[in-house]
Amino acid sequence: MIICHCTGITDTEIHSAIDWMRAADPDTIITPGKLYRALGRKPDCGGCLPLFMATMAASPAMGVPAHLRGLRRRESAT
Repeated sequence: MIICHCTGITDTEIHSAIDWMRAADPDTIITPGKLYRALGRKPDCGGCLPLFMATMAASPAMGVPAHLRGLRRRESAT
């Protein structure tokens, strides 16, 4: 399914890029900007962002690595 009509990004490309990024660096925080760069494209109008983010969230490889969760809370507790 086409997610971004301006750049022609599909849901398959998003999931593949997330898998590749997670395999390359398991500790990376994956953002839409990093995904666009990984796919060699730049965002245009931004109309796809809600669907783009929903597609990212649906990826099994998406998420913050367990050891990086809650760092802000730990810092403020000291």
